[in-house]
Amino acid sequence: MAKVDFQSLVRNWETQHGIFHANWSGTFQEYLDLVKANPRITRNSFQRMYDMIIESGTEEYVDFKKPVIRFKFFDDVRNNGKDAVFGLDVALMKLVNVLKAASLGYGTEKRVILLHGPVGSAKSTICRLLKKGLEEYSKSEKGAIYTFEWVDDRGELAGLLGKESKLFPSPMHEEPLLLIPEEMRTRVMEEINRSQEGSYRINIEGELSPPSRFIFRALMDKYGGDLVRVLSHVKVKRLVLSEADRIGVGTFQPKDEKNQDSTELTGDINYRKIAEYGSDSDPRAFNFDGEFNVANRGMIEFVEVLKLDVAFLYDLLGASQEHRVKPKKFAQTYIDEVIIGHTNEPEYRRLQDNEFMEALRDRTVKIDIPYITKWKDEINIYKKDFNSKRIRGISIAPHTIEMAAMWAVMTRLEKPKKANLTRLQKLKLYNGKTLPNFTEDNVRELRKETTREGLEGISPRYIQDKISNAIVTAQQNNRGSVNPFMVMNELDSGLKNHSLIANEELKGEYRELLGVVRQEYEEIIKGEVQRAISADESALQRLCANYVDNVKAFTQKERVRNAFTGQDEEPDERLMRSIEEKIEIPESRKDDFRREIMNYIGALALEGKKFNYKMNERLNKALELKLFEDQKDSIKLTSLVSSVVDKDTQEKIDIVKTRLIKDFGYDEISATDVLHYVASIYARGDVKNK
Repeated sequence: MAKVDFQSLVRNWETQHGIFHANWSGTFQEYLDLVKANPRITRNSFQRMYDMIIESGTEEYVDFKKPVIRFKFFDDVRNNGKDAVFGLDVALMKLVNVLKAASLGYGTEKRVILLHGPVGSAKSTICRLLKKGLEEYSKSEKGAIYTFEWVDDRGELAGLLGKESKLFPSPMHEEPLLLIPEEMRTRVMEEINRSQEGSYRINIEGELSPPSRFIFRALMDKYGGDLVRVLSHVKVKRLVLSEADRIGVGTFQPKDEKNQDSTELTGDINYRKIAEYGSDSDPRAFNFDGEFNVANRGMIEFVEVLKLDVAFLYDLLGASQEHRVKPKKFAQTYIDEVIIGHTNEPEYRRLQDNEFMEALRDRTVKIDIPYITKWKDEINIYKKDFNSKRIRGISIAPHTIEMAAMWAVMTRLEKPKKANLTRLQKLKLYNGKTLPNFTEDNVRELRKETTREGLEGISPRYIQDKISNAIVTAQQNNRGSVNPFMVMNELDSGLKNHSLIANEELKGEYRELLGVVRQEYEEIIKGEVQRAISADESALQRLCANYVDNVKAFTQKERVRNAFTGQDEEPDERLMRSIEEKIEIPESRKDDFRREIMNYIGALALEGKKFNYKMNERLNKALELKLFEDQKDSIKLTSLVSSVVDKDTQEKIDIVKTRLIKDFGYDEISATDVLHYVASIYARGDVKNK
């Protein structure tokens, strides 16, 4: 067995995580040299968070004539997309714009950022991404951040840092430049900024925390105002943010009012230290470990912020507007952190109706985080959780995830005001499909005329739960595959006891939409079976060549030579119409369609290219449907529903099944299921030609 070189593994890990750099420490003067070389290490929390997002990369695209920026940070590449956010590019763009304005000091840095949306719309995921991102960013060179601690290496301070203590860390991980007295800051900033070539300029804002202020003043008294000697007791060190270690990242969530008070936000007295320092008003005897204190230099997340008691809201208002909190028995203390809260729809409506909460509304920037209304983005959510890498021993049939996502999105769409437009068509338009008489401008108007689209409907969590139930049930029944019907049955049965839907009329509406999805799925699998049956490449080419020969003769008013009899005959009108009718070319339009085909072939010939039926999507579809009609009876698909299948028919069915597996992603079980189901449709005579 090969020997594990543990030291080498450790060195590689340290190199990847920047641990060597993260352990940097030095004097205050050495820190000033770092600031001169790279003033961006003094950025405030908003600037750092905005830069963190931008530095991960951006992509710009046009969504129905509207430019949208996609921020790659929210793809969560660092964790292989574990918390990736899909379909919320517009909402995230609004969030990043707020952070940008705050980083430039335009006023939003004095606001609480409130993520508002229905349950399961990714509000918590966005906060989790930002918190994890800050932790990782603080380990990188671009995201370097520093703090300080008081030291008594020579034993000169006679217990100032604590009984028998030689070290007193800054309790709130403060910026070292706050040690520069107020009256000196302008000169220091001018001196540093004068030598800078980039656009960033340092700005020293805020005051020391009460313990650091107490120690600073005591040292100034001891050394007769000699600032250099005072700062000789300061050791600056690299700061790595960590929610687990409660450094720079805080989280606060409401609990029972009897078991929670404001000290959880602003800290409390350390009664053991009172005996050491002699007074409960000594800042060294106070634990600055409230969530506001902990989150200094980073961010604090308020879970369900509007459920907070009014007493907490006063602290929240001061922290946002003034960037200060009021610990018990101490002066207001400066903080530098991004405050993000999130809430759901009922809680936000209560805020709007409560006149006593007007001050909070005025200090809030609301960003709507709706449900996804684009089908392909909803699909991506479920494919992240339900795929072959995560689901072992059972397969998920093609279209299973897609049909569940289709239903989820349709429940969130408002009924179209246009009488000739269904929700399913609206879903397809939003997804980028073109429909007759609908332009991109029409789709934009559809979006604008909605009022609550995406703020109501079925949560992704419900879909995930029901897909999970279908998978577990299939495993228990030793069934190797989960298909869309099994998931749709779970979705339907779960509505009966859905905890968030009490309205029976709404449940009935959602069940109707499930019926629409079932019908759409039937059309999809009928189409796939049709294409699998008619996927004989040579037969399609022969049929196409025959059609083109007849169309050429028709448009040029010539006769066609019959390859079998050798006689010249009139163009086969019956053959041409049997193909054209498959794509609903009316009798009155047949001449125009045939001329279009010949003009297209002629244009290709001028470019030295040869026509292939696959180049024209409509003709391709018509040929496949025609070939399917011709071959359906010879394959005897309906015999699948009987118990007796002759050898010749079975061989043909096996060929179709192989094509379903190869071309459409089915496995043996799901291909058999689909063939049996489509066969039962044909056995009922329920065939609908598009």
